Amino acid sequence: MKLLPTPFCVVLLLAMIGCADTDPAQMSEADLRATSEVIHDAVLTIDSHHDISFNFATEAVDPLNGVRQVNLQNMRAGGLDVGFFNVFVRQTERTPENYAQAKTDAMTKFDAIHRMADEMYPHLIELAYSADDVERIHSSGKLVAAIGIENGYVIGTDLSLLERYHELGARYITLAHGGHNDISDSSRPRPEFGDEESEHDGISAFGERVIAEMNRLGIMVDVSHISKAAVLDAIRLTRAPVIASHSNTRALTDHFRNMDDETLLALEDNGGVMQATALPVFVKTLTPEQQEATSELLADFELARLRDALSLSADERGKVMARLREIGYPDVGDFIDHVDHAVDLIGIDHVGLSSDFDGGGGIVDWFDAGETFNVTLELVRRGYSRDDIEKLWGGNLLRVWREVEEVAAESG
Repeated sequence: MKLLPTPFCVVLLLAMIGCADTDPAQMSEADLRATSEVIHDAVLTIDSHHDISFNFATEAVDPLNGVRQVNLQNMRAGGLDVGFFNVFVRQTERTPENYAQAKTDAMTKFDAIHRMADEMYPHLIELAYSADDVERIHSSGKLVAAIGIENGYVIGTDLSLLERYHELGARYITLAHGGHNDISDSSRPRPEFGDEESEHDGISAFGERVIAEMNRLGIMVDVSHISKAAVLDAIRLTRAPVIASHSNTRALTDHFRNMDDETLLALEDNGGVMQATALPVFVKTLTPEQQEATSELLADFELARLRDALSLSADERGKVMARLREIGYPDVGDFIDHVDHAVDLIGIDHVGLSSDFDGGGGIVDWFDAGETFNVTLELVRRGYSRDDIEKLWGGNLLRVWREVEEVAAESG
């Protein structure tokens, strides 16, 4: 459980940020940190997207302290209250055998998440099946696990699997991933699977049925990874707000996975939320010189990828981070630039935060869950109020979740 603010801290909070005239630029670094600590302890923090491996929650990968960007110890240390543990299955060629394998792979990850929460560490973390569950579990002092599915490919063409996955706790589904599937066009067609630029011109006829069933069950529709036409189709088809569980703004970083302003405005009209994400290539485009310098850093520290720095000593990891700062690698400031743009465009009620940890995410000063406080610190530095930060860190996502639940209840 997060440390509760002391009466003195509450007074400090009210004095420093309760007044609309408070200018963070006029505050000392010590006061900024003190204010940020009080806010971070007070608000519910939700990371809407991080990945797990197939051997998660086994002797090989202990959820408590395994070498991961998200484990229970660094969630607690960083003040990250809620994590969406994702059931991610890669797109493959669509054959009956591969559909069956995708289902098997999905069940392996569902089983792992339940094993963590129900068998291994029930005293530390509990699985939430509703927005109310999130708040109840958090109030009890435990960490909160939620489940998202990344890639609707896991249902193949069997609509009935949606109800099974919902029973197991899935509360959002990313309609597609890398490559088209039977539901939706992807933002990244895969020629090796026979993909053309577009297969369905957005959402397929089967995808329309999938979205209707997700509305009926109370599963949030996640529009990250799908094509722009598919996003606009999904918004038109759904009876509930959508989420983009891990996307950034294309106006700042021109990456095919990011959302342009037209799409963001459609999401606002729908009542949805874009969860800005800390995946480096979505945050900032490196120059060729910066890319070369990053490759040299990896070679110098004998790292296959930056995430492997988690295995280094604290001293060596510190050296890696210092080098990344010198290079100009994406950092928390660059990440919050995307939040700023989205908030300016579509309003504070439609933006949230995600990491994509253990799936490619990780930037300077938010490299693992233990550094989650640094995001709040940067938000305070930018002038966001406590109420704003509460919305960004989870309030907006919970609002969408509840609206999705209401639509499901109305469906009978």
